[in-house]
Amino acid sequence: MLPDAEVERALVVTAHPDDVDFGAAGTIAGWVEAGIAVTYCVITDGDAGGFDPAVDRADIPAIRRAEQEAAAAVVGVKDVRFLGYPDGRLVVSIELRRDISRVIRDVRPQRILCQSPERNYQRIYASHPDHLAAGEAALCAVYPDARNAFAHTSLLADEGLEPWAVQETWLMSSAGAGHHVDVTDVFDRKLEAIASHVSQMPDPDGLAERMRGWLSANAAAGGLAQGRLAEAFLVVDTA
Repeated sequence: MLPDAEVERALVVTAHPDDVDFGAAGTIAGWVEAGIAVTYCVITDGDAGGFDPAVDRADIPAIRRAEQEAAAAVVGVKDVRFLGYPDGRLVVSIELRRDISRVIRDVRPQRILCQSPERNYQRIYASHPDHLAAGEAALCAVYPDARNAFAHTSLLADEGLEPWAVQETWLMSSAGAGHHVDVTDVFDRKLEAIASHVSQMPDPDGLAERMRGWLSANAAAGGLAQGRLAEAFLVVDTA
């Protein structure tokens, strides 16, 4: 069954659990409040993450999935999908492009939010190799794969998933970000979403100050009033 055509839909594609919360949880909270149905597609389980050597590494994937689901609930997202690729070894494969295309055709979103495939030399920590690969694969799925009936033919022939064209794509952590979303009023929820990733938080007490600094800089770059906080994106017409 196809999604309700009357409901606006957005799909968020990221490499790891917690990526969306650092980059876009405030924006996502606003979308959900506006009635947009949001789906998360998390490519890896973040199995190379964590900081505590006492935690059994075999337990990390389940821990991080649960943390991402908890973080999603904070901003009102109920549909969280995991592709199960290995953390730290992500490449732009045909299989990954197909798997993201599958989710696009199933969800049928008007908008996709993903990571930038271009290294950001001003914010190098945002340009993890998995982030770059996730962004490139997502963009390849947006164009041309998901809209092309003759790409990944099994999606239509075997799974009945019709082609779908995404209207616009929002890129996180892009050096060319020119669209700034004021998230001041949902900053506490963004912090709560990030803090849900307990396994990744060796210094939880410093989180608020660090995030306020980043978001204040975004707001200033976007010309927002002093004291406001913003998330920044490059918005691309992919219709």
